[in-house]
Amino acid sequence: MLDEGQVLVQVNGEAREVPAGLSVDGLLRHLALHPRMVVVEHNGEILRRDGYEAAPVLAGDSLELVHFVGGG
Repeated sequence: MLDEGQVLVQVNGEAREVPAGLSVDGLLRHLALHPRMVVVEHNGEILRRDGYEAAPVLAGDSLELVHFVGGG
């Protein structure tokens, strides 16, 4: 059962409850990921970084997040 104000989405194949009303940018911040270090596939479509704030995260959405890690 979902908590009030939460929606269920798939993030990297895992079901997660997240606050309702988030944009993709808000979801990344909620997950403590820096938006400039992540590539997002939202419902099968790769998003441009400048579109993260405008893309709503809705119940049932599927997101694949690929984040880059520096090092050598």
